[in-house]
Amino acid sequence: MWKQFSKWYSDFEDETLRVLAHPETAAQVAGTLRRRSFTRLAGLTPIERQQMHAFVQKYRGITFYWVILKLIVLCSIIGLILHSLFPDKLRLVAALTVSNLAGLAIAWSILGVWFNYRKLAHKKFKVLALFLLSPAATGMALGIMRTVLIEGGSFSAGLLSGGRIGAIAALTAGLVYLVPMSIVAIWRNREYEALTLKLERDAERERMARELSESQLRLLRAQIEPHFLFNTLGAVQQLAEQGAPKAAALTADLIAFLRTSLDKMRSEQVPLQGEFDMVAAYLRVMQARMGQRLRFQLDLPAELADTLIPSMIVLTLAENAIKHGIEPALRGGDIHVSAQLVGSMLRLRVRDTGMGLVEHATTASGGGLGLDNIRSRLQLAAQHGGGRAGSLEVRNGEESGVIADILLSYKTMAEETA
Repeated sequence: MWKQFSKWYSDFEDETLRVLAHPETAAQVAGTLRRRSFTRLAGLTPIERQQMHAFVQKYRGITFYWVILKLIVLCSIIGLILHSLFPDKLRLVAALTVSNLAGLAIAWSILGVWFNYRKLAHKKFKVLALFLLSPAATGMALGIMRTVLIEGGSFSAGLLSGGRIGAIAALTAGLVYLVPMSIVAIWRNREYEALTLKLERDAERERMARELSESQLRLLRAQIEPHFLFNTLGAVQQLAEQGAPKAAALTADLIAFLRTSLDKMRSEQVPLQGEFDMVAAYLRVMQARMGQRLRFQLDLPAELADTLIPSMIVLTLAENAIKHGIEPALRGGDIHVSAQLVGSMLRLRVRDTGMGLVEHATTASGGGLGLDNIRSRLQLAAQHGGGRAGSLEVRNGEESGVIADILLSYKTMAEETA
């Protein structure tokens, strides 16, 4: 019997926690009465559900039984004290029974007020009538019945006796129940309003921070676009000034490239395949200018092609490798662009065999507008609503050149859009 009850109660707790965490599941509860009860739970405000969920989680299982046992022990001690004070009027069994019933009733009432304080605030007059008029009416009826039926008195005497007993019952109910319940309800409502105000302020601060991050991201993208475009156009101009016969064709290729890539440049996030396509197009333009001095290779696993990343971060690293690594080197060099999963992180790497970091640059930070721009965008993206934590590390290669690594917490396309 006990095992059946224990299992039933454990299942009830699990179902309560599930409905409080996911109120939409209340309609799936089996049984009309249970479904109606859980529907009321689902109708609580998010704050109330969160508070009740924390309470049930804290006092679930054997912890709840220990609390009930401690309450019974406390009420029994009070009953013993009352019996010792009034041995003629209160027998031991009666004292223990009354003290336990009263104690459990008060505890249950406090628990009800603790989680229904919002409803009590909107129905204060109904609650007042329930706690005062009901005991008064019950006491008056009992007084009349005792005077008229048991003692054989008149009905007028019964009214006087019933009125006195009803008044005592209403006063007792007010002091024992109404005052403590009112204090609990008022305190809980003030706590609720303070918490609601805090959440509203936090939401407003988060909204303003998000808008600020979005504005800063737009400014950073606006900063890097002309930086990239002017460098590329300068390369084309230099090639044209040298009288190269392929300058006109190169310019046409560049225009076609810019038309297809500008939308991607101005997007906050782009698929990794689109970013690699832009990098490949840019490197082809640079290769037309530098000839055999530039060689490049791109490695993008098919399963990572749809992964969303902040736009132009790989393109900026490729441009940085050309400008600071390959161009200054007399022999030129190679550029290898790759994407790879490392544990739970996505690593985007641009490695070149050019000049390497200058002596005054630190291996941890590197320098230049492009790298600072990437770091700022990664930091802002992490602060933004859907952003992901990321980092940039620039260091000298083992033999020559520079290795630039961007690490992003990896999420699939479905997780990004969820």
